[in-house]
Amino acid sequence: MKIQQIHHVAYRCKDAKETVEWYKKMLNMDYTLAFAEDRVPSTHEEDPYMHIFLDAGNGNVLAFFELPTKPEMGRDENTPAWVQHIAFKVADRDELMAYKKHLEENGVEVLGPTDHTLFHSIYFFDPNGHRIELAYDDPEAAPLAAKAAEVKEAMLEEWSQTKRAPKHAAWLHQKELSQD
Repeated sequence: MKIQQIHHVAYRCKDAKETVEWYKKMLNMDYTLAFAEDRVPSTHEEDPYMHIFLDAGNGNVLAFFELPTKPEMGRDENTPAWVQHIAFKVADRDELMAYKKHLEENGVEVLGPTDHTLFHSIYFFDPNGHRIELAYDDPEAAPLAAKAAEVKEAMLEEWSQTKRAPKHAAWLHQKELSQD
């Protein structure tokens, strides 16, 4: 048995129509499908919802639920805002910078680009408060990615024992976290 790929990732949204329009305008995603029901098929709970689907490229689907009868959505207060996010891959630096410009011209506050040695990315929030990352792999970093992969088991084991950041791949972050 082996998972083939993600079928879809689903998040909650405040307003389905606003969410569709934002993702179409800001990230050029196609709106592909919607379901609206008064009862949840899996649990049979009576609860109206709108379920929307967007094409995130390469067979990846981003979905949202609008739940009008539930309390206003929030986030896990014990998890920092930077932790929970979804990252989308873009072709290269030029495309990343074009997205940054497009987002900022449309009033979206963008952090970055940030140099992660193996890849470079920008960060921003959608209208629902979900953190989004756009990233491109550094074409010159393939040998570094292989080197980092060699120490993954040792790093995980050390972390598991100490709960302190192992230094096996500290060379990845020798540069200060910087804006490109």
